[in-house]
Amino acid sequence: MSATSCTGSVLDAIGNTPCIELKHVVPEGCARIFIKLEGLNPTGSYKDRMACSVIEEAERRGDLKPGMTVVEATGGSTGSSLALVCAVKGYPFTVVSSNAFAEEKLKTMAAFGANVDIVHSPTGKITPDLIPSMRERAKELSQASDHYYADQFSNRDVLVGYESLGRELLSQIPDGIHAFCGAVGGAGMVMGVAKILKSHNPSCQVTVLEPASAPAITKGYGGQHSVEGIGIGFLPPVLDKQLYDEALAIEEAEGRSMARRLAREEGILAGTSTGLNVVAAIQLAKKLGPGKILATVACDTGLKYVRGDLYD
Repeated sequence: MSATSCTGSVLDAIGNTPCIELKHVVPEGCARIFIKLEGLNPTGSYKDRMACSVIEEAERRGDLKPGMTVVEATGGSTGSSLALVCAVKGYPFTVVSSNAFAEEKLKTMAAFGANVDIVHSPTGKITPDLIPSMRERAKELSQASDHYYADQFSNRDVLVGYESLGRELLSQIPDGIHAFCGAVGGAGMVMGVAKILKSHNPSCQVTVLEPASAPAITKGYGGQHSVEGIGIGFLPPVLDKQLYDEALAIEEAEGRSMARRLAREEGILAGTSTGLNVVAAIQLAKKLGPGKILATVACDTGLKYVRGDLYD
C-alpha cells in the first residue's frame, strides 16, 4: 500500500480498506475468495461508511441542522460510527443499546461523547423482540423537533455509503467478481454492494446470510443468538429481493470456530459475523469451482470481542 497525504478530518480516513485473498482456510478445488478488511476503518467497522452517509445526506436535504440531537438504536458498531461522525461534526448523540452487546462497544460510544440508553436483555442475548424494543425506545426519544432519528434499518441513505465498498471491490479485483456474500443486519451493506456489482455484471451471484437460530429471511421467524450486528429478528426494510439470488442460514458455532481460524491461520482478527461470511463463502466457492472469484467482507475488528469468550 502506498503512503497517502494528510487529510483534514478523520472522516476522510473512512473507506479505501485493503482487500486480500484467503490462502489457508480455503480448501483446494474452490473458487478464489477475497475478503475486504473493513476493521481498518476508523472505528473498526464498515458501519463508518453508512454513518457518514446517513449524517451527510440528512445535512444535504436540510433534515439535520446544527444544534440538533441525533438518535439511533444500535448494538454498538453503528452507534460507535455515528458517535464518531457526530463528535467530528458537533452533534449531540443519544444511542439506545443493550447489555446484550459487547461492553467494548458500549464504552466506545460513550468515549465519543454519546449518551447511552440501555434496554435490558434478561438473557443477555439478542432475542426476537430486543431490536424492536430498542427501536421503539429510540422513536420515543426522537419525537422532539430538535432531534433527528437516523433509523438505520429503514433509512436508504445507508446505501450511499456502502456503494463505495462495491466500487472499491471492482477496482481491487480487476479479474472480475463472480459471487459475493454477506451477513445481514439492516441489510444496507449487502444491498449497497450488490447494486454496484450487479450493475457491472448482472450475472454476479449475491447471497445474503443470517444465523441459523434466527432465520427471519430463510424461514420467516426470528430467534435467539449471540452474533452481534446481524439477525435482527425481522425482514430488514431495505432488503431488496431483486438484488440477491439466495439466502443461507449459517450455524453460529461454525462462525465462531471460523473466526478463531481466521485469527490463527490468516492473521485476521474479526468477529463472529465475519466467521459466518467466510463459512458461507467456502460453501459457495466449492460450488463455483476453480477459475472463479468470490468476495466477502471482514465486518469489523475482533478487538471489540476480546473480553468475551469468542477466542477462548
